[in-house]
Amino acid sequence: MNYKNIKEAVFLNRPNRFIANIEVDGVPAICHVKNTGRCRELLLPGVKLIVQEATSTARKTPYDLIAVWKGKRLINIDATAPNIVVAEWLPQSNLLPQITYIRPETVYGNSRFDFYVESAAGPAFIEVKGVTLEEDGIVRFPDAPTQRGCKHLLELMDCVQQGYAAYIIFVVQMENVRYFEANDAIDPAFASALSAAQKAGVHILAFTCKTEASLLQLDKALPIRL
Repeated sequence: MNYKNIKEAVFLNRPNRFIANIEVDGVPAICHVKNTGRCRELLLPGVKLIVQEATSTARKTPYDLIAVWKGKRLINIDATAPNIVVAEWLPQSNLLPQITYIRPETVYGNSRFDFYVESAAGPAFIEVKGVTLEEDGIVRFPDAPTQRGCKHLLELMDCVQQGYAAYIIFVVQMENVRYFEANDAIDPAFASALSAAQKAGVHILAFTCKTEASLLQLDKALPIRL
């Protein structure tokens, strides 16, 4: 996916989950944060940001927060981006043979999965999770406890029992990392559920992204350690 109207900015503070105070070209401005996660290790006063200038003059926030520099590493924190990059990647991927149908946002049980796919291998459900938490080249999910994430894993296990293929894809919104693991210290319930899902036949995948100021694109498969 490509972003237009990109600008560099400086982070000042985050008064709530949805808003950040920033500085663009030396001028204070308000920015919409497209990620309700904590991002505490990223959004520090003075860090450099990538923002997208809105085209609508009716908006209260003239910018959207797209990415943040963590040292020399650019991390995309747009929570809407992982689904978009997977949707772009799926049709030409080798994930499933001869894909004939892709439907986003499909209800199964008590969950709404990101994609339902039909292919020569049969029907499949896919859930996508964005990953922005990195430490020493190791990326982890989640960055805060997620009951919703656990529910998705349980539903994916049920999909397998009902004869569907089931996938969870972790989209790592950065480049050049070592491996992915569940964040057992933050959410042991999710880590346990992820291991159980793998044993139950849910396919667990992680991919890094080619990450630039105006670009996010699914790139390389990443080792997973559970």
